Amino acid sequence: MNANWMLGIRTDETRIARRGFHVRDPAVRWRLESIGETFLDGYHAALADAGGAALAGYLRSIDSELQGFAFEGAGMALALLDHLLPFRGGRFQRFLRSEGASHIYMLHVGAGWAMARLPWLRWRTGALLGSLDPLLRWLAMDGYGFHQGYFYWPRSVRLQEIPRGLSPYARRAFDQGLGRSLWFVEGADAPRIAHTIGAFPQNRRADLWSGVGLASAYAGGVPQSDLEVLREAAGSYAPQVAQGVAFAAKTRQRAGNPAPHTDLACRVLCGASAKQAAAVTDSALRDLPPDAAEPAYEVWRQRIQEQLILQISRGVLK
Repeated sequence: MNANWMLGIRTDETRIARRGFHVRDPAVRWRLESIGETFLDGYHAALADAGGAALAGYLRSIDSELQGFAFEGAGMALALLDHLLPFRGGRFQRFLRSEGASHIYMLHVGAGWAMARLPWLRWRTGALLGSLDPLLRWLAMDGYGFHQGYFYWPRSVRLQEIPRGLSPYARRAFDQGLGRSLWFVEGADAPRIAHTIGAFPQNRRADLWSGVGLASAYAGGVPQSDLEVLREAAGSYAPQVAQGVAFAAKTRQRAGNPAPHTDLACRVLCGASAKQAAAVTDSALRDLPPDAAEPAYEVWRQRIQEQLILQISRGVLK
């Protein structure tokens, strides 16, 4: 099978004009399009190599600051191949356990893109989630939400549609990814992002803001002054924004691809360095209870929010 011929995605699908996003700043436009192109580089490389030895080498040849997006694209491709060619499955898990281990967060997000593209995975989301890391599996739902916001924003953002059949917490994780997509849809424009989220029902806003925080720190693309505007625009949702930022810091720390813009976002939105913010996510994992009525993943997120707010109030994080 020529996987790239059958499953390839044209580069123009990542163009701002093609997507119809609101992006006024040329620098932001360049940044967001570069991220999309890098994602597709990783996606097409994984389709061609199917998780072979050459894939990791290629992904690591990409500029380290953008590298995570390439691993995310590879995660999508490997998950797609596993479910389209099940007789030769296991590609995603093999790569995750070996060369992709340091990018575990981005690979799980990429698996969610595969869910978005394959109807039978959307109809049985529990089956895919059950095959993933017990704690990080919700990142696949995050990836699903981002995909829907990025490719179908008129329905998912403007009409606020949520896919049918999702569990209550899966809907929340979906919104966390949808919030990430707003960084792209609204061109990293804080007032527009705040206005868009303000139109959603109140019970969806906290998760949307968490996604915005993650994107602001991981994708970046704006100066300190814009991050300060974002902090003010978030208002009472500052803890959720800070938690998303801390997730971004941890994702980059584990992958070994730190970025100045991530550290800047941490200092503005968390009152901490990227290293300190990542350490908060680690400490919040201690004695984490197993899944119960509330998933362990959500307990983790709540702990991070609480620790960041407490430490900032005490002036521990500077």
